[in-house]
Amino acid sequence: MPSSVKALGQARPSGASMAPPAGCCSPAAVQRRLPILAWLPDYSVQWLKMDFIAGLSVGLTVIPQALAYAEVAGLPPQYGLYSAFMGCFVYFFLGTSRDVTLGPTAIMSLLVSFYTFHEPAYAVLLAFLSGCIQLAMGFLRLGFLLDFISCPVIKGFTSAATITIGFGQIKNLLGLQDIPRQFFLQVYQTFRKVGETRVGDAVLGLVCMVLLLVLKLMRDHVPPVHPEMPPGVRLSHGLVWTATTARNALVVSFAALVAYSFEVTGYQPFVLTGQTAEGLPPVRTPPFSVTTANGTVSFTEMVQDMGAGLAVVPLMGLLESIAVAKSFASQNNYRVDANQELLAIGLTNVLGSLVSSYPVTGSFGRTAVNAQSGVCTPAGGLVTGALVLLSLDYLTSPFYYIPKSALAAVTIMAVAPLFDASIFRTLWRVKRLDLLPLCVTFLLCFWEVQYGILAGTLVSVLILLHSVARPKMQVSEGPVLVLQPASGLHFPAVEALREAILSRALEASPPRCAVLECTHVCSIDYTVVLGLEELLGDFHRQGVTLAFVGLQVPVLRVLLSADLKGVQYFSTLEEAEKHLSQEPGIQPYNISEDSVPEHKVALLKA
Repeated sequence: MPSSVKALGQARPSGASMAPPAGCCSPAAVQRRLPILAWLPDYSVQWLKMDFIAGLSVGLTVIPQALAYAEVAGLPPQYGLYSAFMGCFVYFFLGTSRDVTLGPTAIMSLLVSFYTFHEPAYAVLLAFLSGCIQLAMGFLRLGFLLDFISCPVIKGFTSAATITIGFGQIKNLLGLQDIPRQFFLQVYQTFRKVGETRVGDAVLGLVCMVLLLVLKLMRDHVPPVHPEMPPGVRLSHGLVWTATTARNALVVSFAALVAYSFEVTGYQPFVLTGQTAEGLPPVRTPPFSVTTANGTVSFTEMVQDMGAGLAVVPLMGLLESIAVAKSFASQNNYRVDANQELLAIGLTNVLGSLVSSYPVTGSFGRTAVNAQSGVCTPAGGLVTGALVLLSLDYLTSPFYYIPKSALAAVTIMAVAPLFDASIFRTLWRVKRLDLLPLCVTFLLCFWEVQYGILAGTLVSVLILLHSVARPKMQVSEGPVLVLQPASGLHFPAVEALREAILSRALEASPPRCAVLECTHVCSIDYTVVLGLEELLGDFHRQGVTLAFVGLQVPVLRVLLSADLKGVQYFSTLEEAEKHLSQEPGIQPYNISEDSVPEHKVALLKA
């Protein structure tokens, strides 16, 4: 790794751990908002060479994928290309990861198809509004909200989306017509019409899938090029690497040539992509209203029509992009600023909406190509963006002959690795309860994506709240009962704590003293204080004692502020047990500023 690039990543830790800058216009603050300033002064010719190769590789990957993902989104093919270049230029200035590439992805395209009714105007407006929401989250540093969507929920959504996207391309792979987009109807109609399969599309689609698989396996097994290799060997390695990296473009070009050859003979056995709008997209404001056969749909009505998509699309876009960025930052030993990533993807969507882009996010597959190509800085995105613009200006005519079955093969092979079958086995082995939010999300996402994500997140939060309300307690029986909560005590846990102590200490015959070992309790709230006060009263009426051990400074501070009467605590559990067993010489501390041990007084006053 080039030393300056490594320093670039390490100089920008995530927002949660970063100290606030001295001022909004200080050099450190400006560099944090414009990460390009960290690596551009050290840019070298060697980096330029590596960035050019990586950008070219990603460009040859994104062009066929963009055409395929537009089909997934239910939009004309040019909208995939319109969505593929703005992120390259914005991330050049604002990105904190050298590997990430922003653009259309399979999952984001699926969400767009759900919430925009296959209407380009809705898709472009959704990009604008999603970008505004993402920018607001970045400026307000709300990236932590994404932490409430657990890994099982993300895996359940991703797996369901993979199946939905993959099966949705079967109709194009087999050349079937009039298949609905709703998943269950799609499954029914696909099997019902399988007898109408077009042999040409099916054969070409399967051949393309096999070619893509073979080229991917070759790419995974090509040994790295070493300088000591003979020139002929290095050249052959370079050719193989180029062909396997640009496999999507090669396979789609091969399929288009086959289709064109049949077109010349006057017989066309394939369903073709058809006419693609020529030229660069016009720069214009997003459509805040749209005219239909039934009249004009206002901005308010468009927003109401998109409904939950205004929450699901920006959140899932952020999740996907930040997950990709953090994954590759971890692999390549640098760090990313999550809040800066929010700003980058938000601005990409806002500016992209001006050139008719639909919502985009970070692409795992193309980011992997970028990293494997040896990219050194985000400047590789400039080459990718330029290549997409050139294809829009000069290559839209050949796009007419690309068979839909070839694009379906590209989509299926791109999303297949996203299905993680091992996660079910892993969660069964690690924590079976986590299978519940995963399965809820997975199943409901086939019905409605927002219901799946919402229900899975709700189940995850309920599991989290249950652990807060019913914390695990280690209980030691004996003449003196000892209870040790395994985590903090908060108001939902008061009744569980009260029941555990009363049932074991005061309802025993005869009642016995108890010790609450609070070493692992670092915070309590007012409801807990009231619960402890009631417990102390219950113990006092029964003529026994409830003592405390290992009180942390934050807990002591709360108890002092609450002026809780009759609390006795000890430095060690042994001292507490000896005192409660009536051994002489051991005196407890009472909760008052005069009786707090000297070594904790300074901490309390800090």
